[in-house]
Amino acid sequence: MERSSAAVGAVRRLRTQGPQQPPQHPQQQRRRPEKEEEGRQGKKPGGGDRSSSPRRLPEARASLAPLLYLLGLRVLVHLSLERLVQPARGPQEFDAARARAYLDNITAFGPRVVGSPENEILTVNYLLQQIEAIEIESSNAHKISVDVQRPTGTFSIDFLGGFSSYYDNITNVVVKLEPRSGAEHAVLSNCHFDTVPNSPGASDDAVSCSVMLEILHTLSKSPEPLQHAIIFLFNGAEESVLQASHGFITQHHWAKSIRAFINLEAAGVGGKELVFQTGPENPWLVQAYISAAKHPFACVVAQEVFQSGIILAETDFRIYRDFGNIPGIDLAFIENGYIYHTKYDTADRILTDSIQRAGDNILGVLKYLAKSDNLAKTYEYRHGNVVFFDIFGVFVLAYPARVGTILNCVITALAVLYLGKKILQPRKRAISYLRELAVAAVFTFLSWFVALAGTLVVAVFISLIGRSLAWYTHFHVSIFLYGTAAVAKLIFVHTLVKRFYYKNTNEQFLGEIFFDVSLAFWSVMLALLTYLGLCSAFVSAIWVAFSLLTKLMTYKELKEKGATMKFVLVYLLGMFVPYLYLMYLNWVVFEMFIPSMGRSGSEIPPDILMASFVVMVSIFLSSYFLNFIYLARSTKKTIVTLTAVFAVAFILVCSGVFFPYSSDSANPRPKRVFLQHLTRRFHGLDGHLAKSDSGIWINGLDYSGMSHVTPHIPELNDTTRTKCEEESPLCGLPWILPVNYLFRKNWYLPAPVMIPKNSIRFQLLSKEQTPWDTTKLTFEIVGPSRMSMYLRSHQGVTLSKWSLGDGTPLANTGGDYFVYYSHGLQALPWHFWIEMKVSDEPVKGMVTLAVATHYVFGNDQKSVQLNALLERFPNWTFPSSWVSTYDEFVF
Repeated sequence: MERSSAAVGAVRRLRTQGPQQPPQHPQQQRRRPEKEEEGRQGKKPGGGDRSSSPRRLPEARASLAPLLYLLGLRVLVHLSLERLVQPARGPQEFDAARARAYLDNITAFGPRVVGSPENEILTVNYLLQQIEAIEIESSNAHKISVDVQRPTGTFSIDFLGGFSSYYDNITNVVVKLEPRSGAEHAVLSNCHFDTVPNSPGASDDAVSCSVMLEILHTLSKSPEPLQHAIIFLFNGAEESVLQASHGFITQHHWAKSIRAFINLEAAGVGGKELVFQTGPENPWLVQAYISAAKHPFACVVAQEVFQSGIILAETDFRIYRDFGNIPGIDLAFIENGYIYHTKYDTADRILTDSIQRAGDNILGVLKYLAKSDNLAKTYEYRHGNVVFFDIFGVFVLAYPARVGTILNCVITALAVLYLGKKILQPRKRAISYLRELAVAAVFTFLSWFVALAGTLVVAVFISLIGRSLAWYTHFHVSIFLYGTAAVAKLIFVHTLVKRFYYKNTNEQFLGEIFFDVSLAFWSVMLALLTYLGLCSAFVSAIWVAFSLLTKLMTYKELKEKGATMKFVLVYLLGMFVPYLYLMYLNWVVFEMFIPSMGRSGSEIPPDILMASFVVMVSIFLSSYFLNFIYLARSTKKTIVTLTAVFAVAFILVCSGVFFPYSSDSANPRPKRVFLQHLTRRFHGLDGHLAKSDSGIWINGLDYSGMSHVTPHIPELNDTTRTKCEEESPLCGLPWILPVNYLFRKNWYLPAPVMIPKNSIRFQLLSKEQTPWDTTKLTFEIVGPSRMSMYLRSHQGVTLSKWSLGDGTPLANTGGDYFVYYSHGLQALPWHFWIEMKVSDEPVKGMVTLAVATHYVFGNDQKSVQLNALLERFPNWTFPSSWVSTYDEFVF
């Protein structure tokens, strides 16, 4: 090969050089001794030309190796998760069979809605009977005290845009297990036995209450006394927006002794209970879980995602944290969220092994806390957060966040040293390397953008033609549709770059430079997440640390022999931990994310979210495989195969082959629909009825609306879409919670007026002018156990004070004021007052006030017309229905 001093010749020599020497700027290369020059041109000292026939990976190996690798990791993840729900058999302190008997008996009462006899009488009596039986069998080392609390109270919460809550005479069953001599401090264990309407609530949350009963039974029989008390709260009003926990922690005389808590919840039906929230601060609680839980399953990533507000959900954890200032642990079942809050949430769907596993974990943790010296002085241990994550269900790794920050900084520094070694060269070489690294980074970001944009175009098209959620029942459709599209575009962009920009460039040099780009990306992510104080930065730390280790393991092989099969195997082995853990995290996210799309509202296009998430996962998983594209001889067959798979999936999805929902009795995937037989009455400023109507108001809980139901019920079409009453708060519709911004597409079929026997009574008791120049209006409402009240102040009028929450009115994001109300049995009439400050004389009154009633149980729940319509819904739907009224007044 001839040498030339021309710039063009120098560029060619730069791009044909291997990784033996750091890259140089082509125009500043100097002549070298003949032996050195032979090495740069790819010749061995003993002869043999490597540049003319470089060692490259056959396409089959370059594509199949990562694919089989990822599939193998997915199998390992599946096996580890299966082990989580199948603990080893043998003598157990906790008896899952007895807990299952409790579960069967509780769910036999059916739906247990706040205010219903099933919730307030039957379940409460059953719990008291079992507690009494447990007390009879308890040892002399313990004392059991029982209290039935009926609290009344009010609070405000910045959830779902912000609203206030009022509850009256709801029910809590509270049990305290303590040493005979008594105990000053206590740990709380919380479950709830109430349910949403029309669901037996086996996993949410009867199984947790059954587990708590069995734990109480097990501990009470032990001859070994506890150091601290354990308070078991069976709360009867969690589904009514966390009211019972607020009533307990702010009003019960035992609440002041509580120093920590464990909250048992569900976002799915059975499976594994995930620790997804801890604290605030108090890292010793995580250590307690690690020390005592037999089958740990916990991740700080879930905590930071949940607390970010991305997931529209809250648990009693928030009440104890915000109103009780108590640290705790939040656990929830997450498997099979498709049937959460539906009629399919039955006891027979919860594995006995799952009950055993939950019982082992919670019993162990409660015993540990009840004997811990830390419980008596938790205020001394509020020193920062903790990084925690389980290693495939075998054990949990945890360390203080400040230690994590140090580790992250050290790992980032190692990455900087690795990259800096290539930069801290003679100036000309450093500039050349930085230029090549920057160009490679631009091409990488370009490939990501093309993959995201192209995949989103497909997702938008799928949404526009009405084929959303094809992957809801068939999960792998999302991989074949969006995953293949994303990966094909990634490979295609880099193939074009390799062919046209990096033409005649040494493959080993390209493999190394694109490895450095991925390393730089993860290092920047690590530094950024650490700077933001996020404990989830440990994921980036794993990717940086193991990539550096992999580089150390493969450098010599790549340098001396090129991209051999040994290099591939060692490379995949070195990246085993980060790839396996990312696959593990992906499963947790998918397990929670996909079912939630069935109840995410009519305004959020689920395919766009799914496509974005699949592209993000594809980018992460491909980050350290991009160099394989440049080390491979070709990528044509890979691109053609991926494109063909995508095309087939696209055609099948567009043709409607993959129906989103399933009526399979063993594994249902129902479409959720809410129906309310509604009667509306609008009153004018003079108090007379201005207009009224009646009909069945219908809400589909997912993006597809009623498109799949319309063939079965033709009248559910665009002509019957609900119109918003602009002058009325929340569009004049009986929202049970302020979620109207998520469900703007709804339907209204005319139907006869339905007058419940327990009709609402609403009246203005007084109107008075206060010394501080406001108008005070006092009201009384008598109605069913579940109601919603909306207020809208008129122009020139300010709602300054009221008797709800903390006294300061909390407006929703829409500007209206929303109050959620519930009561138990024998509740008094609801009295409340509001104060209005008038700046300009209003023309049409000061305030519009509306009250919506919800008859979610009993004889008033159904109507003839409602039952007739329910029978027409296909068996792959879950229609939840009740009777409602809406009354609006202007004052």
